[in-house]
Amino acid sequence: MKEIQKKIKSFFGKLGPGFISGAADDDPTAIATYTQAGAQFGYSQLWTALFTFPFMVVIQEMCGRIGMVTGKGLAGVIRKYYSDWFLAGAVILLLVANTINIGADLGAMAAAGELLFDIPFIFWLIGFTVVILILEIFLSYRVYSYYLKYLTLTLLTYLAVAVLVNQDWSEVFKHTFFPSFIFTEAFFLSLIAILGTNISPYLFFWQAGEEVEEAVADGKLRIMGQGTPKVTKKDIWALKQDTTLGMLFSNIVVFSICLAAAGTLGKNGMISITTPAEAAKALEPLVGSWASILFALGIIGSGLLAVPVLSGSASYAISESFGWKEGFYRKLNKAHGFYGVITIATLVGLLVNFLSIPPFQMLIYAAAINGLLAPPLLILILLIANNKEIMGKYTNTWRSNLFGLAIILLLVGAAGFFLWHLPFFAFL
Repeated sequence: MKEIQKKIKSFFGKLGPGFISGAADDDPTAIATYTQAGAQFGYSQLWTALFTFPFMVVIQEMCGRIGMVTGKGLAGVIRKYYSDWFLAGAVILLLVANTINIGADLGAMAAAGELLFDIPFIFWLIGFTVVILILEIFLSYRVYSYYLKYLTLTLLTYLAVAVLVNQDWSEVFKHTFFPSFIFTEAFFLSLIAILGTNISPYLFFWQAGEEVEEAVADGKLRIMGQGTPKVTKKDIWALKQDTTLGMLFSNIVVFSICLAAAGTLGKNGMISITTPAEAAKALEPLVGSWASILFALGIIGSGLLAVPVLSGSASYAISESFGWKEGFYRKLNKAHGFYGVITIATLVGLLVNFLSIPPFQMLIYAAAINGLLAPPLLILILLIANNKEIMGKYTNTWRSNLFGLAIILLLVGAAGFFLWHLPFFAFL
């Protein structure tokens, strides 16, 4: 038994930025989006988990490779090789998406806390905000994230529910491997939200920055943003493996959430999910009265992992834009600006919760906004990854470019259809 525990510990200890990105991608926003998709549209959007997997791997590997090869985060690369307009646009898009996402995740965590103990929402909201800031600023993120990896495994409970409840497996197979569309505003809002939670702007900046942090930790780089680490084909291969595993974990979880919600909530006519308590009912066939507790732990654990990633990616971008000292490997007194941005981004996210939008609905809006803002950032990433002056011999393959262009076109197409059917455009 001890030998198995050692192997599990060793396995988790070796997982890097790619797996953390995948686990952080299963944040409360993703849980809410796929729960709503399964409840409202049944099996119709199951295909998105399988379909987006290769795109997620390619995009995140691309971002990680940029950080690994250049020794800089995305904003640092843009600042050095492109105009200030490119940099300002990229950072503004990231800050808008991240701030809303942080607010949505904090609100969902607070609402989940209410499921555990009958303490008012505001106390949970402030409490989680304070705890996250203290841990993020004063505890090594490497240590912090190591333990949170285990907590995110509670989300695999959905896999058990998806298998145990009565499902029409022929329909599951059909909708998993053969995409289907319902040409309504609600369906395309859900589709944009799914794409936005899978192809998230904050993960682009996060993984690039974390690969540079890894280079510093491994002694390949003395300071983030200064110098170029020595990269081998073995390093690139390890990056691809780590990223593939992280995205695979992420998509198994979201597929299971959608399938479990379709087989429980959807079949019982609960097509509009507005509270965590309603979403928790998807777990009742497996754990009964424990459903709310398990759901709350999954939301809180994923939020504790995701909020630092959101604020951290924003801080990487701002710090690189202004040439500030950056990195979680630095202490607070050595990187005031870096930790200052983290604090401000988190506090502004907290304030988003006073807009009177229900926490669960805000999660879906946050995911949709990610989907709307991702395309211009993806275009910029493609330009960087194909620039030989920046990437040397590690530029994109034709497959990476093909997948990158395809996901951009899909995001633009889904967003265009949705926006055209909004009331603002209806009279045109």
